[in-house]
Amino acid sequence: MTAAEMIDRKHQEDLQRIKGFRLMDDDFLTKCFEGDTACIQLVLRIILDMPDLQVIDVRTQVFVENLLNRSVRLDVLATDSIGRKINVEIQRSDKGAGKKRARYNSSMMDANLLRKGTDFKELPETFVIFITEHDVLGRGRPLYHIGRYIFDTNESFDDGSHILYVNGAYRDATPLGKLMHDFSCTNPNDMYYDVLAERVRFFKESKEGVSIMCKVIEDMRKEEREAGIREGMKQGMMTTARRMLETGKYALEEIADISGLSFDELKTIQNN
Repeated sequence: MTAAEMIDRKHQEDLQRIKGFRLMDDDFLTKCFEGDTACIQLVLRIILDMPDLQVIDVRTQVFVENLLNRSVRLDVLATDSIGRKINVEIQRSDKGAGKKRARYNSSMMDANLLRKGTDFKELPETFVIFITEHDVLGRGRPLYHIGRYIFDTNESFDDGSHILYVNGAYRDATPLGKLMHDFSCTNPNDMYYDVLAERVRFFKESKEGVSIMCKVIEDMRKEEREAGIREGMKQGMMTTARRMLETGKYALEEIADISGLSFDELKTIQNN
């Protein structure tokens, strides 16, 4: 096969992959919602049951970092007309939608919303919304709205922090049921909501949109290659650390310094 034939084959494979994308795929959704307030506004109005909500800003793939340099990437971060901050996450894997992940996202948003010297009363209301392919919480409900409350009096604590899980498998004739149907569609002609269908159609059928998605796929390939290299390097370091441990000549501090592994990782190797 010639180089030109290989390039054409890869391009045809990319086109087929684009046809299979859904809004339930986070890389596709973030590209569809990038800078598009109409799409995220529709989604939030339905999920939050706020028909008058007005989105004034939306950003995708937002990196937020804490003081310990532990970052999190938010799929979508929207701001509405009264200053509420809303993070939307797409999770096909149940593992990625854990309760502590939701708590972490919420805390990271809070930690980055107030400038030095600003009164805590200025902290805006926040929402972390996980749209999951399956019913992660397993109660058979279309939507789970989670907030803090006072155990002793069974009253809402009302601190302005909200976590919601949306069951992506839910289907019925309600706006939410139709929305989850649309999130699973590969064909825009099968979607209920025109504003979503038009955006999906742009990235699947127009020359410009398809070109953008081909670039996204290429970036995904690059990330996968780099992740594979990092994993290979880590496996190599773990092998080196295991051999150093077996000699009994090196302290854990020395091995950690040479290998770059953490003490917890070294102890795991030591105990296996």
